[in-house]
Amino acid sequence: MPLPRDGLLLSSKLAELLEVRLGDRILVEVLEGDQPVREVPVSALITAYGGTNAYMDIQALHRLLREGDSLTGAFLSVEGDRSDDLYRQLKDTPRVSGVTIKAASVRSFHDTIAENLGRIRFFNILFATVIACGVVYNSARISLAERSRDLATLRVIGFTRTEISAILLGELAVVTLAAIPLGLLVGYLFAAWATLGLDTEVYRIPLVIHRATYGFSVSVVLVAAALSGLIVRERLDHLDLIAV
Repeated sequence: MPLPRDGLLLSSKLAELLEVRLGDRILVEVLEGDQPVREVPVSALITAYGGTNAYMDIQALHRLLREGDSLTGAFLSVEGDRSDDLYRQLKDTPRVSGVTIKAASVRSFHDTIAENLGRIRFFNILFATVIACGVVYNSARISLAERSRDLATLRVIGFTRTEISAILLGELAVVTLAAIPLGLLVGYLFAAWATLGLDTEVYRIPLVIHRATYGFSVSVVLVAAALSGLIVRERLDHLDLIAV
């Protein structure tokens, strides 16, 4: 993200907290040295998902503080086979307070947060799959229990097993297909509501739903409906026609 030549680049969350928009001027209070207070325009905004940060071009900052060239830190792009040598040299350099390697930070993230999130997601998916299968199967069983005598009567007056199966399973198919788009919409709204609850000053989580997620959800429901239909179809073959 290129920095503006003058003014501040604010994260969108910080701009929201300060109630400022692009082009507004804000007071910046320096907390060291002469502690001057300067008025600086907001020249650009950026969507960031961690912290509430403000950025400024280094030359513009020097002009604002009326100071010479000075640095408090640097981001280095290093060849992979030289990073270990550079790390040891920086650690032995006086007045270097700390060195952070991005690859190590990312690896640490995956070893802790990402692993735990993956485990939680696995159990969420497992429970959601079980519930989806249970709901579809339960609906099919209830429908069969409510209409077993009617369906048996149809068999007595001459309907075939295939015809009465089409009546019951056709209804199950229509209800399932009608419920899938509504379920996807409700799921999307629920995910959006969950991300709003995670919108804090420390971090934000963007709402990103992959097509594979929709595909997996639809597949689970369709497979559950198909298996439930097979079970119900088997029970239709054993209706008590004599009692009816």
